[in-house]
This record gives sequence, C-alpha cells and structure tokens, in this order.
Amino acid sequence: MGLKFSDLYSAPEVNPVTRKARSIPFFNPINVYGRVFFFSWFGFMIAFWAWYTFPPLLTLTIKKDLNLTTVQVANSNIVSLCATLLVRVVAGPLCDQFGSRKVFGGLLLVGAIPLGLAPLVKNATGLYISRFFIGILGGTFVPCQVWSTGFFDKNVVGTANALTGGFGNAGGGITYFIMPAVYDGFVHRGYSAGVSWRLTFIVPLVMVILCGVCLLLLCPDTPTGKWADRHQAAHQALIIHGVEEKSAVVDVPGAITDKASIDTDKRRASDTKDTDMEKKDSITPNSVPPTFDHEAQMTKEEMLVTAQGEIVVKPTLSEAVRVAASPQTIFHILTYMNSFGGELAINSILASYYFKNFPHLNQTTAANWAAMFGFLNFVTRPLGGIVSDLLYKFFGHSLWLKKAWIIVCGVITGVMLIIIGRLDPHDQSTMIGLVSLMSIFLEAGNGANFSLVPHVHPYANGILSGLTGAGGNLGGVIFAIIFRLMDNGGNYAKSFWVIGCIQLGVSIAVSWIPPLPKGQIGGH
Repeated sequence: MGLKFSDLYSAPEVNPVTRKARSIPFFNPINVYGRVFFFSWFGFMIAFWAWYTFPPLLTLTIKKDLNLTTVQVANSNIVSLCATLLVRVVAGPLCDQFGSRKVFGGLLLVGAIPLGLAPLVKNATGLYISRFFIGILGGTFVPCQVWSTGFFDKNVVGTANALTGGFGNAGGGITYFIMPAVYDGFVHRGYSAGVSWRLTFIVPLVMVILCGVCLLLLCPDTPTGKWADRHQAAHQALIIHGVEEKSAVVDVPGAITDKASIDTDKRRASDTKDTDMEKKDSITPNSVPPTFDHEAQMTKEEMLVTAQGEIVVKPTLSEAVRVAASPQTIFHILTYMNSFGGELAINSILASYYFKNFPHLNQTTAANWAAMFGFLNFVTRPLGGIVSDLLYKFFGHSLWLKKAWIIVCGVITGVMLIIIGRLDPHDQSTMIGLVSLMSIFLEAGNGANFSLVPHVHPYANGILSGLTGAGGNLGGVIFAIIFRLMDNGGNYAKSFWVIGCIQLGVSIAVSWIPPLPKGQIGGH
C-alpha cells in the first residue's frame, strides 16, 4: 500500500500483536500515535535547545563576562558532551526496565534543575559544572528513539525515528537563533550584558518543565498500555488471533548471537511463564482486547515471530554484555560516532568558525548563520530515514541496503569535511554552501542509522539505542578534543579535514559487518 495523504491525520493501521502503527498521523495529536510522535520530537527538541543554551552566547558575551580563554570555552564543550555520554549509556537499560516514557520525562525534569541554576555561574569552574549537569538533557535522545520505536512498525520506523530525531536535533538551530535574539531583547530593555545572558535561561527552563510534565500526564508507555503489561497484551493478542497459547510471548527469544545461551533462553521462558501465572486469572474473554478493522494482515507465523523476537524483555547484565559486544552494535556505535558526534562537535564551534573567517559578522549574525546547520535537521535527518525505509520497501526488505545507505552517508561526509578543511573558505557563500552540502549527508547518516537500529536485537532495543546514542556523544567528545588541540582551539580548518579522514576511514572499516546477527528471531 502506497503513502496516502490521509495517513498524515487518520488513525493508522496497526500490527495485530504489538499494536505498533504502520503510518504516522503527523497532524493528529488527538490520536495516541500522533500524540506520542509529537511529544517524542518536541520533547527532544526542547531538551536539545536547553542543552545547547550556552554556545550561541559563549563566543563573545559569556566569554567576556566570565573572563574565559578560548581553551576554557573548548573545554566546556567537551565537559558537556561527557555528561550526556554517561546518561545515554544508563538511559538505554532504564528504558527496557521501566519504559521510555518515564525515563524521558524524568530526564527532562531532572535536567531542569541545573538549567535553572546556570545563571549563578561566575567563572570557568562554574561553567564546567553547569554544562556537565545540563548535559543530562542530551540523554533524552535515547528514550525519544526507544519510545518512537515502540509505537511505529518496521515499515515506517525509520521515517518515524528520523523525524523525531531530526526535529529534535533542530533544537541546535533553534538555540542559535533564539538565544541571541532573547539576549538582544534584554539588552535593549536596559539590562547589562552580564544580567541579560543569565535571564535568557528562563525561556528554555519554562519550556523544559512544561514539556516534561505534559509528556508524563498525556501519553501512555506503549500502544497496549502500561509498560509492565506489554508481554501480557501480546499474549492476549496471540490468543484472540488463534495462535496457540503454548506459543506465547518470548518463549523462544530472539538470539543475541548465532549461539544464544541455553540458560538465558530458559531464564527468559521461566520469567515469562511466571508472569503469565501471576496474571492467569486476568486472561478472560472479557479482558482480551478486541480486533479492529484497521489491523494489518499477518499470518500466524508472522505474529508468533513478532511476539517471540520483538517484545522488549527485562534486561540482565549477561544479555547486555552480549548485545554490547556484538559486531552489529559496534557498527552502530562507530557509525553514529561519525555522524552525530561530528554534528555535536561542529555545532559547538560553527559560530566561532564563521566569526573567525568573516570578521564583519557580529555575534548575532554569526549565530544565525550557524543556526542553519541545526535547522537543516528538519529536512536532512528525516531524509536519511525516509530513503532507508524506501530502500527497505521497494527492494525486498533488504537490510543490507539500509546498512549500505549508512556507509554512503559516512563516506560522502568524510570527503566533504576534508574539502572544507583544505580549502578553509574565506568567501562566505562558498563556506556556507559547502557546510550545507556536507550537513545533508552528515545529518542524513543519523536518520539512516536509527532506521536500522530497531531491526537489530529488537528485544533489547533500549540497550542498543543507549549504546548507539552514547557512541554519538563519544564521537562528539573525540572531535571536540580535536578542535581543542589544533592550535589551542583556533585552527578550525585543520580540525575539519582531520575529522573528515577519521569519518572516511571508520565508514570503510565497518562496511563488512552484516546488518543482523546470524539466526536472529524477529527484526527482519
């Protein structure tokens, strides 16, 4: 079935087992799928904006007010990324344990605390501490993607994740556009520069708190209800569709590697049977959810495979280690390190790079041009996911093509970064044109990556998403250190071509890894 305009506002067709939607009701926030989709991207956008509140004013105003050196500014960028890396590693397993909605809302509300305290910063040490803890908000990317994956089926999940991630990443553009404008507004009202930049934090603070509260109050954990009941709901769906009860959920889990642990299999089956026994009395004809006309058509075998391999299970340490050590996970960590890591590092210095090469620009104008890099995420990251989904749909559900698209984006990005670094353009049109062209493939690589992630280890999606997201921040730290080391943070051009060489090499080095582990159940 092709894409119809009505899909953008109508109740979507759903998977009969997982109740995941097979279209995105983009313009229908009343529908539960449209509502979750909205809060997924909007929550991450607000978090990204708040996470990057400092950089737009750090180049001149805050740097001067706090008597910072260029090295200290670069160090603060690195510190901010380190915190987010740690939060993303932890957030993945927490999503599998408690559900992504609770983790998402919790990170927003906890991150609001250091955001509200940021105006108290008075020196470099305070800046480091403030940016470290505000980095908590950057960790919201993981529950954003896991939540989206939980509501949208394989045929459209790449587009859904790319849209939520892309619109969210656009918060990096919003902050460069809004924060200088808010600052200028306070200055024009007669406030000093030192007071004005501190007052600008009020705007993202209010938005973060409001979004976190609304997300928790207005949205469900999963399409079937509470996170704790997800296995039971799938079990009931199998019963009403005529699949034998003995074949119920997770009795034959998706393999982590080609030789899954027998003990782990027994443990999962035992856990599921215990849960089923505890809730046995609740499985009655009256409690079974009804079928609907908009259910997708699936064979009993397809439904059973979905239940066995694509329902998230409670994580254990041994399983987390197996997922983390698999070649597919390493592939996603390294490729996302390239794409999102590059975006984070470049986003932190782009206004300064423009200001250095084009001295006629003032702080606000340089920030506005830098904002374009973030704003392109409205188009470029979704483009990466949409292309990936189209390749999957029209070429026999080939995951090799999804993986190849990630590699293509990485290779072209690396070449473009090398070109920018070697030319070091001092013509404004040339510079902005090259950066925009590079950003198309850099940011499309983000969307392409999280189009493939939901297919890999689907029963441990939180763990994989967390590690992949953390890989992005690891890349951000590595690339930020490169920017910091090149002539004490002043040689942006050299940093660009060095980062380009790294991206090119990494993309080629991981191109041999198969998209899925051998023998994996589900995710195909």
